[in-house]
Amino acid sequence: MNDVEHNGLGTLDWVLILAPYRKDASYTASLLQERGIRAQAANTADLGKLLTEAPGVLVVTHEALNPEAIATIAKYLQGQPNWSEIPIIVLLDRRARQSGIQAALSAAWPGSRQIFYQRPVAALELISGVQSALLTRARQRDVRDYLERETELRRELNHRVKNILASVVSIFEMTRRGATSADGLAEDFKGRLRALSNVHSAVFAAGGETVPLRDVAHSILAPYGSDRQSGVVVEGPEVVLSRDAGTALALCLHELATNAIKYGGLSKPEGRIRLDWEIASDSEPTLTLRWIESGGPPVVEPSRAGYGTRYIRAALTDLFGEPPDLIFAPDGLRFSIRGLLSRLAPASLPSPPTT
Repeated sequence: MNDVEHNGLGTLDWVLILAPYRKDASYTASLLQERGIRAQAANTADLGKLLTEAPGVLVVTHEALNPEAIATIAKYLQGQPNWSEIPIIVLLDRRARQSGIQAALSAAWPGSRQIFYQRPVAALELISGVQSALLTRARQRDVRDYLERETELRRELNHRVKNILASVVSIFEMTRRGATSADGLAEDFKGRLRALSNVHSAVFAAGGETVPLRDVAHSILAPYGSDRQSGVVVEGPEVVLSRDAGTALALCLHELATNAIKYGGLSKPEGRIRLDWEIASDSEPTLTLRWIESGGPPVVEPSRAGYGTRYIRAALTDLFGEPPDLIFAPDGLRFSIRGLLSRLAPASLPSPPTT
């Protein structure tokens, strides 16, 4: 991170001034700073570097429009991201022919946002113009943030859909292995899909304000077992979670289950999953949650963390206040996390008994 970013600039909310004649740069900077607008003077030599530090507005005087400065600005404009269009305020001499200068600059800076003022310009008019230009930049930044969120949501949706489809295929394979008739296969498969649907409805609709941890676990893991045979064991005392905690934990368990049916303890008929938790108390009650896989293929730690692993680490660190332990043991994935129960349970509920 450079010095400009350390000083709080680089956020499209400051003004870069290129005005080499007499004290025009310092006067303009002082004028803006008196109105709470951050400003910094530049010369042609350091113009390129300062432009890369993301000013919100560029103010250029007539005298600064030499070929080197024009070329430097043109190079910066060509490298702007799609969402960005820096306003350039040009302060012209009273006797200057604006139409000719505007045509020349439009040719050098095609598609740029240019705002012209004839000098002398009233201080209030210039300040108003700069504030309006900064507001435009703020709106551009909002569009950028929206596009970034939109891109991340599309990536997450793509990831979720792939996981759901993988779950459906794996549930079918698990059901087929235990089926004794076509009717039994259809009935079991339909029931497991219904359970999977209920999971997504409960998690994303987020009905109610609290949810038992056991219900979260069973709603996520129910599609991977049956009354006759199950490779999944869920054990633990009664724990009530807040809606947000239950939703976050359900999504993490879903990631673990999806990974297990693809590569781990649920990818083979003899594979097993054990999910358990316990409450202990020192000064405050703490919850320890464990996920242990066995009977699956030998586990090899991936060379880079996928989206699911990154999500689990980030979501559970935020939820529990401590990072989870994720161990890629050769005989099966092991996962555990521990944190204060008060971070997960609604504040109005009494603390459960400890063990």
